[in-house]
Amino acid sequence: MGKRPPSSEDMEKGREKARPSMPPPHLCPPPPKPWVPWLVPIIFVANVAVFIYTMYVNDCPSINEKKCILPSLKRFSFQPFKENPLLGPAGLTLKKLGALERQRVVEEGEGWRLLSCMWLHAGVVHLLANMLSLLFIGIRLEQEFGFIRIGLLYVLAGLGGSLGSTMHLMRTTSPTISVGASGALFGLLGAMLSELLINWTIYVNKCTALLILIVVIALNMAVGFLPKVDNSAHIGGFLAGFFLGFIILVRPQYGYIRRKHLPSTYDGKHKPRHKGYQYVLGIGALVILILGYTYGFGKLYGLKALKNLP
Repeated sequence: MGKRPPSSEDMEKGREKARPSMPPPHLCPPPPKPWVPWLVPIIFVANVAVFIYTMYVNDCPSINEKKCILPSLKRFSFQPFKENPLLGPAGLTLKKLGALERQRVVEEGEGWRLLSCMWLHAGVVHLLANMLSLLFIGIRLEQEFGFIRIGLLYVLAGLGGSLGSTMHLMRTTSPTISVGASGALFGLLGAMLSELLINWTIYVNKCTALLILIVVIALNMAVGFLPKVDNSAHIGGFLAGFFLGFIILVRPQYGYIRRKHLPSTYDGKHKPRHKGYQYVLGIGALVILILGYTYGFGKLYGLKALKNLP
């Protein structure tokens, strides 16, 4: 006797056993929406407005009308080329409006100049170079990280540049002043480098991006060795921005998905938000920044540092 043919019920059970298990649903969280940059354009407008006001206060014709450059601009005309080759105001005007000067910052306790000097520029050439860099670097960073992070980074890096510049001025005997947003801008460059390093896992063509960024930074640093350029502000701002980037610009590691974007049926392994090395770099950078700012203010004011802050 032969075996009886399988019933339809048995055949259905066999199909269920042979059917391969369905793959897990494709996990694809929505891409982050880019921020609409508005803070960097405001900083740009503020710098231009402050320069226009500086030229208004300078009023070159009231001192020596015959030697002013472009006298047709009247009180907005520039100082003689021998006095200011960057097409700008007199040094006395910059001092009056908040330029960084060792004696006034250290001896007279005008710590507010550590921040006010970031908004002053020595001339049209100086302003144009810095504002082009601001728009090129700052808008991209604000689109990716938002106005809070970039605003905080800009101010703190600028403060770091001012501290570096003031400590350099303490070693000079000539009454030199320092102005410009270069410290803050170099801070943005330094933050771009640390952002690439701490978010290494999410980038494609990492080595190429790193090489290009290093070349750009090196070229900008080389400009600081030209005469009458305050490279100490560049270095101070760059270092401050570099370590701030490890804290402010950290991103989730590659493959991280927020739980709200996971389907309710998903029971796979969930990656942590950050890798261990990101925490190590962030904590280390925070310690270095605290020590660095403490050393800078201590070098300028000693125990009275906190009393002289703006």
